[in-house]
Amino acid sequence: MDTTEYKTSLTVFTLFCVLSICWCAPQRFCQPGDDNSGRCNNRPDVEKPAVCSEINLGYCNDLDYSRTIFPNILGQQSRHEVESGAEYLLLSVIHGLLNGECSPDIRLLGCSVLAPRCQDLPSPAPVKSCRSACEAVRKGCGHAFEGIDMAWPYFLDCDRFFAGEQEGCHDPLAPLRARQEVAFSNLSPDEPSTIIQFTYHSNAQMYSVLKRTAAKCSHISRTYSIGRSTEGKDLLAIEFTDNPGGHELLEPEIKLVGNMHGNEVLGRQLLLYLAQYLCSEYLLGNQRIQTLVNTTRIHILASMNPDGYELAAAEGHELNGWTVGRTNAQNLDLNRNFPDLTSILYRNRRIKRFRTDHIPIPDSYWFGKVASETYAVMKWIRSVPFVQSASLHGGELVISYPFDFSRHLHEERMFSPTPDEQAFKQLARTYADSHASMADNNTERCGASFIRSGGIINGALWYSFPGGMSDFNYLHTNCLEITVELGCDKFPSEEELYPEWLRNKEALLSFMESVHRGIKGVVKDEEGYGIKGASISVRGIRKDVTTAEEGDYWRLMNSGTHIITASAKGYSKVSKRIYLPAHMEKAGRVNFVLKKVPVQPVGPDYHLFLSSSLDTYERFDPYNHFQSYGRSEPGEPREPREPREPREPGMGAEGQEKPWWWNYFTQAGVSAPTWLLRNF
Repeated sequence: MDTTEYKTSLTVFTLFCVLSICWCAPQRFCQPGDDNSGRCNNRPDVEKPAVCSEINLGYCNDLDYSRTIFPNILGQQSRHEVESGAEYLLLSVIHGLLNGECSPDIRLLGCSVLAPRCQDLPSPAPVKSCRSACEAVRKGCGHAFEGIDMAWPYFLDCDRFFAGEQEGCHDPLAPLRARQEVAFSNLSPDEPSTIIQFTYHSNAQMYSVLKRTAAKCSHISRTYSIGRSTEGKDLLAIEFTDNPGGHELLEPEIKLVGNMHGNEVLGRQLLLYLAQYLCSEYLLGNQRIQTLVNTTRIHILASMNPDGYELAAAEGHELNGWTVGRTNAQNLDLNRNFPDLTSILYRNRRIKRFRTDHIPIPDSYWFGKVASETYAVMKWIRSVPFVQSASLHGGELVISYPFDFSRHLHEERMFSPTPDEQAFKQLARTYADSHASMADNNTERCGASFIRSGGIINGALWYSFPGGMSDFNYLHTNCLEITVELGCDKFPSEEELYPEWLRNKEALLSFMESVHRGIKGVVKDEEGYGIKGASISVRGIRKDVTTAEEGDYWRLMNSGTHIITASAKGYSKVSKRIYLPAHMEKAGRVNFVLKKVPVQPVGPDYHLFLSSSLDTYERFDPYNHFQSYGRSEPGEPREPREPREPREPGMGAEGQEKPWWWNYFTQAGVSAPTWLLRNF
């Protein structure tokens, strides 16, 4: 080929490429990203004339009008274009994504934009829906989108795509509200006002329920992570109080823990229902719930073992045995994985100065297998001044309380009481007596005999085991924890979930309310500053509690006359005689003011007992055993990410980790709805 032919061929090839690009590429009338954001569309300026036509969209056929118009408010030209868009796909799956919340409100509101009402005269034109209806839905449902990390859909922008009443708008939700008012007027006063879906929840659904609940009641609730499971799943807790996010002086803190054994799932579900119930009833003005939340800080960890739950749920309630999913992903039984402080107590209890409270974790513990779930819960327990706790299990119908490990090594079933035996029995009685059938001796049990026990038993008398969470709570902190065995069936059918909620709801509420008994107070110095770590002792009970950061304390006690003593290193002791009546609606207030005194020298053997115990209590994971877990320190509460304004659709989202619902859209083959991503 000579030079002239080569140049001619090159010119023809170049011209062909240019023409191909011009013919094949769509004409651009918008800036990049504007089409996805709904600002404009890459369409020619010449559009089809607007005409009214019948609504023929499956998910919008229940609107209160039958004729719509194309192009619609978004500029979509036809029914086919609407059905091919991510907006319509979102409306088709929104019920499932939000677990039924805000349905059908969101769908109807969205349909009023995609298929607006058409008016024929004087010429065919769309009638926008009312801005007030849009704002009401967004106010009531915004939390549901936040709960699944989804941005508010751009086409439900109340300012851009809706109109005011003075503009002649249409309210697509008016018929729905009218029907709801009729339905509510027909409810009897005895029917529940809080509506809960009594179904099982996957881990993703559990997280969504907790986050949506916290967003719905953000003034009294928040979610936070205490750490991660072995497989990296969040150990997500939710708290309820009138000032979420921090400890308040003299406000007692309580925790409820479920699903420690992954195949014991009823407790997990009950705690999810309880969280929704507390939020809903507070908003509805239930005085009992408002009083409880306003005076207590309630922490709920619905699942301590989400990895084990996945294994159990994979088999389902019909096939699941008594062991599949019980342990965590490391095959560790979490209720045998805590430091065995009970044995340390038994070995040293006859030593006069040995502390029977706040026993430190021995360094040797860290050389064994420590589950990440156990690690996270221990840090949680140490960081919050919990007063009482309940761990929800399954397999029997009984309340057990510490000690769980027998005081005699070779006795599998031996009564082994703590110094707080009477307080523990009262806690156990509170739950059992409020349960529909637990305290009834005629109730059919699951094999074990609790005749004349009234549904409660000392743990070691039932069966003995070391390394339990309840014993650790008692011996390492101020917290008194009971174990609630909810029934014979560890994985009941969904039909049993609502009856089980009815059987346990009052018991859960009464147990939480029982934290307001005994005494509470503040230990201060002469200048009025709270003393952290001061000891509160009760004569006749060899178990002290210590004060929190600001010097406040709580001591669960039964009625009667007691001698209470407050002491702290470098201060004088102060004792008071108190009387607690049999029926108290709130804890008695007992404050102390301690005077500074010179620190007295101690004997040569003192460090073997008291001093060493105090010094080593702060040693937690001294060998950085869990540094390899990396992401964030398990057990350190992490605040949920602050929501940010979503970026323009299509801009910078490629590297973002997509939320779990993203596959709904990518698998459907629609244009990626980056406008639904909140943080990128």
